[in-house]
Amino acid sequence: MGTENYAGIRILCRNLLILRKDSGVQWLIGSPFFSSPTVVSTVRCLHALTSNPLAPDVAKELDEIRSLIPRGFEVVGAMIVHDKNDVKVEKVAGDAISAVRSLRKAHYGNDSEDKVLIGGVLDLKNGSSERDLQFFISRAANSYKLDKVSSVVYEDQPEKEVWEKGCIVRCELSLKLPLYYATDNSKAVEGAYTQAITAVERNLRDPQVAYILEAQNNSGGPEPVILHGLELDPPAEELPENAVILETAEESLARSLACSYFFSETRDIASFNSVEQNADKILVSVMFNRSKSDVQPAAPVAEYFPALGEAKLLVVNHKVEVLSYCTKDLLLTDMVSKLIIPGLVDQLHSLKNKILPDLLTQQLQLRPYHFMPPGFLHPITVIYELSYGETEMKQVEARRSLHLRLGLPFDRPLLRIANAINLSSIKDSTRDKSNSKVGSYLLKDVHHGIPSSGVSGGHVSLIQGSYEYYHYLQDGFDDSGWGCAYRSLQTIVSWFKQQHYTSVDVPSHREIQQSLVEIGDKDPSFIGSREWIGAIELSFVLDKLLGVSCKVINVRSGSELPEKCRELALHFETQGTPVMIGGGVLAYTLLGVDYNDTSGDCAFLILDPHYTGSDDLKKIVNGGWCGWKKAVDSKGKHFFLHDKFYNLLLPQRPNMV
Repeated sequence: MGTENYAGIRILCRNLLILRKDSGVQWLIGSPFFSSPTVVSTVRCLHALTSNPLAPDVAKELDEIRSLIPRGFEVVGAMIVHDKNDVKVEKVAGDAISAVRSLRKAHYGNDSEDKVLIGGVLDLKNGSSERDLQFFISRAANSYKLDKVSSVVYEDQPEKEVWEKGCIVRCELSLKLPLYYATDNSKAVEGAYTQAITAVERNLRDPQVAYILEAQNNSGGPEPVILHGLELDPPAEELPENAVILETAEESLARSLACSYFFSETRDIASFNSVEQNADKILVSVMFNRSKSDVQPAAPVAEYFPALGEAKLLVVNHKVEVLSYCTKDLLLTDMVSKLIIPGLVDQLHSLKNKILPDLLTQQLQLRPYHFMPPGFLHPITVIYELSYGETEMKQVEARRSLHLRLGLPFDRPLLRIANAINLSSIKDSTRDKSNSKVGSYLLKDVHHGIPSSGVSGGHVSLIQGSYEYYHYLQDGFDDSGWGCAYRSLQTIVSWFKQQHYTSVDVPSHREIQQSLVEIGDKDPSFIGSREWIGAIELSFVLDKLLGVSCKVINVRSGSELPEKCRELALHFETQGTPVMIGGGVLAYTLLGVDYNDTSGDCAFLILDPHYTGSDDLKKIVNGGWCGWKKAVDSKGKHFFLHDKFYNLLLPQRPNMV
């Protein structure tokens, strides 16, 4: 197997190597819309042959990956991480490319196009970082000649590379499949279901089916476009013999339009935040009812199939929703025929494979959801079973497997349904507040944009994720003078809710008191009182309501708090949760520290629950209700009192997915 040097490949994903210690295989995801070999993301291979742990089980892998990765992205390479002795790197790279070729053949049939396939190799005995990777490419689908990659370019603005010329296409389809079967032959229903799925797939390319394309969330945008099956270049055998296709001027124009017809002129990729907010989106609706005259006159046909015995009816409902990625120069006809229709077929096959074993014994409630996990530049699609809750073990294990495949941490609930991205066609930014729960419109993340702390040479460690700011007199409830710890607790609970660790609503003062009474910490007379609570009571409530454990740090004097900065910095970097500081009769919420390990100089980012004004961000920041506080300011004033003890409550991030 000869090798030559190849100019280079591009890497867009920020976390290319998710196998750093153990041997295994990673699939490299790219897109046919990039002109040069490019890796957009990477996923772990979870199914290997029993005879060789570095050889993927292609059938099992394909079944999961094709429903996970949107059309417009595809497997373009594989990377093998190994710790074997005396193995030639070219041989390992060849095995990686052979695995890719097998998977693509199973997915696309004979992959005759001159695709560039990438093979990566990492020998753990000689390194474990991205700089130790070696890449090779195979220029043709049927060529086993390898070219060594001489240059690997890591792009600085990967979002811009993907979304400046690209868009998301969304298609949603609800199906109701009636299945008739003989009561004495329950196996027949499986055949009926398979035939029904096949019929839907065939109907997607029926000459009479209509596809309505429109810009999503853009009421002042271009007019919708209607395409019919005839205009998607269906196989000749699907058209009537000697059919003559007559097009109107509008239909001819529709066939010539590209996706750029729906692109926005105002989007800002330089400040790309999310697919939801910044990416152009095209909505495709499928209309199976005939909306175009037949190319030849036809009379209606009815078929009658008499039942030979007692029969039953089973109705299977499917909610199909696929996303695809394409660039602005792709014709709308190609977008539908090469991305949307194959994507719908892929998802139907995934649904069929999941539901078929339990078709009669259990009516599964399967629903696709789309996510953008941290580090991913494109959505991933997951089909969840909704008949059991998210905390049940089957659902937990399904998410754990996904976290393993995607290289995600196991202490972050990143793929729960609450994290799914919202790409629905209707997005009302002026929601009716009267129908929303209290707290939905509180200020979030008020520390963003706060001026620097003034610590010279310090290292800033901050809260990870979002929270809501709770303070005195909110919700028309007067807790001035006694409710600061309650408000700090509410802010902490909001953090766990915002990160989707819980669906429990932020508790009211009374509900907090009720919890303490229920666990036996307080007498019943405590409910409705104005008694203070501290760090210990907060830990009890967090444990009862959320199942969250807490670490408590005790200091005898406010003068000792700077000594805890190193420990607090470690907390924010590893746990990332808000901290409650209670001392004497005051309670604060701590959002971060700025600490110079050499000089000992430090500052605390304080969110003060004692604020009594309106939720005016400018007023809160300018008034110092959220800001950096030095233990001793430039005038010698101590923020933390020397004659008071302090308890610091450090909620621990649950180890869950």
